[in-house]
Amino acid sequence: MPKAFPLEFRREVVAVARKNEAPIAQVAKDFGISESGLQRWLKLADIEDGNRPGVTQADATELREARKRIQLLEQGNEILRGAAAYLSQASLPK
Repeated sequence: MPKAFPLEFRREVVAVARKNEAPIAQVAKDFGISESGLQRWLKLADIEDGNRPGVTQADATELREARKRIQLLEQGNEILRGAAAYLSQASLPK
């Protein structure tokens, strides 16, 4: 697994790469990262800036939290359905 770089470092590398003063391969080599990694960072930065279609980090986080909440609500509904079925059987006359 590749090592994680701090967000501030990524932003600085993207800013240098966007200046177009050197080829992307040279910028990546100077900062000690892979060229494909730098290209990915540039793509993600374009998405975050709205220059390219895609899901921003904030949207992805919000979507992930919404899915967790939906899953919890569905589990709660299943528990309530089971309890209602059990209680309805217990109250039937014998």
